[in-house]
Amino acid sequence: MPSLSRRDAFKLGGLAALGAAGLAIPWGAVDASSASLLPSSKMPKPYQVPFARLEALPKNEVLTDQFGQIDVYRNEAKLGKARIVPNMDTPVLGYEGKVPGRMISVEQGTRVQMAMRNQLPEVHPTFGTPTRISTHLHGSASLPQYDGYASDVTEVGQKKLYHYPNFQSARTLWYHDHGVHFTSQNAYSGLAAQYHLHDPMERALLPQNEFDVGLTVSDMMFQADGSQLWDDRSHSGLWGDVILVNGAPWPVMKVKRRVYRFRVLNASISRSYNFSTSPAAPMYMVATDGGLMPVSQNVSSWRHGSAERYEVLIDFSGFKAGTRIELRNASNPNNRDYDNTGKVMAFDVVDDGFDPNDPTARTIPQSLNPGNDIMRLTPASSMKVRNIRVERSDSSQQWMLNGQTWDDVIKSGYTSVLANPNVGDTEIWEIENKSGGWFHPVHIHLIDFRILSRNGKDPFAYEKGPKDVVYVGEGEKVRLIMKFGDITRPDHLAPRTGKYMVHCHNLAHEDHDMMHQFSVGQGTPDAAVNDPINADKPCGDDESFVDQQRY
Repeated sequence: MPSLSRRDAFKLGGLAALGAAGLAIPWGAVDASSASLLPSSKMPKPYQVPFARLEALPKNEVLTDQFGQIDVYRNEAKLGKARIVPNMDTPVLGYEGKVPGRMISVEQGTRVQMAMRNQLPEVHPTFGTPTRISTHLHGSASLPQYDGYASDVTEVGQKKLYHYPNFQSARTLWYHDHGVHFTSQNAYSGLAAQYHLHDPMERALLPQNEFDVGLTVSDMMFQADGSQLWDDRSHSGLWGDVILVNGAPWPVMKVKRRVYRFRVLNASISRSYNFSTSPAAPMYMVATDGGLMPVSQNVSSWRHGSAERYEVLIDFSGFKAGTRIELRNASNPNNRDYDNTGKVMAFDVVDDGFDPNDPTARTIPQSLNPGNDIMRLTPASSMKVRNIRVERSDSSQQWMLNGQTWDDVIKSGYTSVLANPNVGDTEIWEIENKSGGWFHPVHIHLIDFRILSRNGKDPFAYEKGPKDVVYVGEGEKVRLIMKFGDITRPDHLAPRTGKYMVHCHNLAHEDHDMMHQFSVGQGTPDAAVNDPINADKPCGDDESFVDQQRY
């Protein structure tokens, strides 16, 4: 048995008991070089494992009606094991027990049915928290009853049938757990997966297939036995010391000497990143949360909050075979960083061949989607302006939006709303960070928005595209413009009316309790039909769905 250092012995002693119980470990109680309770010899090390591409979830069935194709998927949340720590298994919660879950890829206009079964144990095997779930397809203009509303929970032994319309423009979405008050534990344990929506414009402009690569970036920390360590620092956030890409610690990817498209999802529950490459490779931002930007933006780095998706082209054509290029993280204020959190993954350039006639291999498109409806929205004096404060209560220590929590929404009988626009209204929302010492990635369900300004100045170049999450840093005030109702919804799809959530995507903040809701078309018949909890309830695992065929 290898000898233990003083640091290792300290970590394996009383602190391990705290971690196993899921209790917060005071800052300074361990060496700030790491957070995990593993002995140094067991800690994963950067650039030791190969990169693994996201796997595709196969369809179970393809249906057709008068409006076109419906792809049918059957999925389940279940307990699994991941090999992240060398020679140790980490218990995880995953879709099909996999971390990350398998990707769904679909063409614009093809509707999707996904049956989600909750096959989890009654309580989390490591943290002891409840395992009721709600599946949110983040970035989709879904009806409220299929949007993963936090209090629309599927209990263990139940299942729910979700309907996804896929009428929006091409984009990188992701599906993840949204169960009320325990989203952070469930998502941290692995209930997250990418979902790619394609359309002809994106297909023609950007790399496809082998050269269209999903990167799901997250962080984790570990107990001495290899299980996950939970410490959200009194609901402030969890910052792990091991960076994972597609479930592997600091992997190495072989790349050919051409342009690649990377769909980067930050699936960390709290950590934000500031990505760059070393040596510097030419990088061009081409898409944001809501799809193609009007024009591509040459960037050397970008700030990336939880749940944001950025699609970046990296050009490896100018590098010799044998060159290693690192994707690095310079971090941002109010994170907690450790020895290796400045590293993310590495690219090793190889001299393998590729199709020289592929126009995306060596070309960076300049004009992408200049006609995007969201990015053409402009402010007018007649527009409603909403002011939203993200803040923390000095007395209760709860996270709030405009002084209210999700518990307040529940106590109101789900009638309290932050906003109640009518279908077709265009509004301006000003979101101000009133909490010192934290940043907040704020997600608005249903809609895409355009960032008009950040502290009165132009938004960053890389965020000049349609968004559904906005990074609100300490002391920042952002101004957004958005249209409610469906700019491009086909007539055969139901109106997007009803209640939708808005919340911080630091999931520790969301759970305690920085989440609220808004209502679109409040009082209209469709809004009542689309009640997010009662319109289409989960059923028992042995029961048959009553399929409402409502998209």
